[in-house]
Amino acid sequence: MRIMGLDFGSKTVGVAVSDGLMITAQGLEIIRREQENKLRRTLARIEELIKEHEVDRIVLGLPKNMDGSLGERAEKTMEFKAMLERRTGLEVIMWDERLTTVAADRLMIEAGVRREDRKKYVDSIAATFILQGYLDRDQNCRKEFC
Repeated sequence: MRIMGLDFGSKTVGVAVSDGLMITAQGLEIIRREQENKLRRTLARIEELIKEHEVDRIVLGLPKNMDGSLGERAEKTMEFKAMLERRTGLEVIMWDERLTTVAADRLMIEAGVRREDRKKYVDSIAATFILQGYLDRDQNCRKEFC
């Protein structure tokens, strides 16, 4: 049993997956598409990864505005959530993703990754941060009986 983390963007979806004990998140891949509204191949690839990694739950980053409100990108993410639930039959949990891309960029800068190379990894790292945040909260809730 594993959990998948997704960072849904206009042209990419960053994918991460938990370890079997659901303690750590690892970046898996970035699914790229040519057009924002073309999601058939993206959903098919996610389904393949779900089967391959025996995923039973999905955590999807929700791009809230800094004031906590939901904008156009959040609405598209909610539509993607509905598609994922229909296609996979799995529970999709929304997770506040504010500043995960900024944190991913900072991490790569600190690691000395060149600017032109950062775009190759940022979405996968952001998906890892989204999933790790969820896993950490879940671990704390188990200890404190949330």
